[in-house]
Amino acid sequence: MTSTQTLTGSSIIAGETVAGDAGTLRAIDPATGETLEPAYSLLAPAEVERATRAAAEAAPAYAALSPARRAAFLRTVADRVEALGETLVARAVAESGLPVGRLTGELGRTTGQLRLMATVVEQGDHLQARIDPALPDRTPLPRPDLRQVHVPLGPVAVFGASNFPLAFSTAGGDTAAALAAGCPVVVKAHNAHPGAAELVGRAVTEAVAEHGLPAGVFSLLYGGGNEIGQALVSDPRITAVGFTGSRGGGLALVAAAAARPVPIPVYAEMSSINPVLVMPGGLSDPAALAAGYVGSLTLGAGQFCTNPGLLLLPTGPDGDAFLAAAGELVGAATGQTMLTPGIAEAYRTGAQALAAAGAEPVAEGTPGSGPHAPAPAVYATTTADLAARPELQAEVFGALGLVVRYSSTDELLTAVGDLEGQLTATVHAGAGDTEALAPVLPLLATKVGRVLFGGWPTGVEVSHAMVHGGPFPATSDGRSTSVGTLAVHRFQRPVCFQDAPDEVLPPSLQRANPWGLSRRVDGVVRRPEEQ
Repeated sequence: MTSTQTLTGSSIIAGETVAGDAGTLRAIDPATGETLEPAYSLLAPAEVERATRAAAEAAPAYAALSPARRAAFLRTVADRVEALGETLVARAVAESGLPVGRLTGELGRTTGQLRLMATVVEQGDHLQARIDPALPDRTPLPRPDLRQVHVPLGPVAVFGASNFPLAFSTAGGDTAAALAAGCPVVVKAHNAHPGAAELVGRAVTEAVAEHGLPAGVFSLLYGGGNEIGQALVSDPRITAVGFTGSRGGGLALVAAAAARPVPIPVYAEMSSINPVLVMPGGLSDPAALAAGYVGSLTLGAGQFCTNPGLLLLPTGPDGDAFLAAAGELVGAATGQTMLTPGIAEAYRTGAQALAAAGAEPVAEGTPGSGPHAPAPAVYATTTADLAARPELQAEVFGALGLVVRYSSTDELLTAVGDLEGQLTATVHAGAGDTEALAPVLPLLATKVGRVLFGGWPTGVEVSHAMVHGGPFPATSDGRSTSVGTLAVHRFQRPVCFQDAPDEVLPPSLQRANPWGLSRRVDGVVRRPEEQ
């Protein structure tokens, strides 16, 4: 086993292994309840400064890297994480209870999004270079030479997610986007999967050293409770935050960032029940639609941020047939191991709260083996109750769905209007639903970041056009995405240089265009050979 694959139980601060003195934690195998070795030493909040100071010192040199060098670094990170292979997957399985196939795919997604970001960096269009050449003879006033480019914000704090031990954690989407933008990253490891975090963290650290970059480009911290997270977000050297987790956790970070003398943006993905709108024409085959719904609802124990937690269903015989088929499938389903004991308990509590709010049980499956595999379930209610009881919109993280029956387009419009912000909405419709959808879709677009037609929301393509974000409380800032190449823009800001001498301009704006960028000149995008 190489040194990269040896677990030390310690944080990594600017390339150095650092043991904490604020207690220890061990990962728990949620399938068995057993604790895993090694014990991880925890840093005290005061020790966060060492990592943020190193990141701030590394920021200027890392920001100045050419696109080619930064892209090469990202590809090396992907290669080193990929090389961990079965070792990383096995540790992630033990710490999360997720199956090998799921985590093997997640490993591919992790490395794939790093490589995708490398291509974006290489192309350089994320810099959005714009040039308005001087017009000295313009009347009544001449125009100065104006040159704009996007620059990195600086050190970024990233919080590992519980439900994606690889793709949304140490070298996941937020880290990939921040590194692509030119920002050093300080990762707060999720305490549910510390071993997987360390394996990946060491791979990133070795890539930093291989490319001769300042060691402060990357650090990985372990800490207990909320104190270390609050200390990280409150540190004046941190310039932005990426977070995936609960609404309470995200809002606490937003509040801490806003309370700073210099507030910073927090890009927090927090809460979504991802409504599914079934139109009358979408019920041509109720049994098949129900099978797709239950498959999406129970996939991965329902532990996806795009899980279809709420389904709007017409009243009438076809809707009844759908609900009966869905109930039969859910009743025959067996619970799967959830990510942590706390998540499993929160699922049970959430189901009880839904019932207490008046939702009627439709069906409940069978608990799975092990202590943390609660039964999947489906409940039903009306649009009137949904409007009267906001608690029915509370996210229950797991394989639990709420079906809301509606009897008219007006009722559907009211229900959609009452929804909170969401990551996704899915529409199942037929050719005869076009007129009814006309007023629904514009309203729906104000509520979500992605609208799907047909299919189911679980599964997020990592691509240029993807939006994985949405209005509050799906995210803390609905103007951005945490998946896809647009994510890099969260960690940049525009700067305009006016009448600057060519020799002091950043390479992206110099007249010789040494990086070979396509740039918008006088409003027209021009390729390098056209400039």
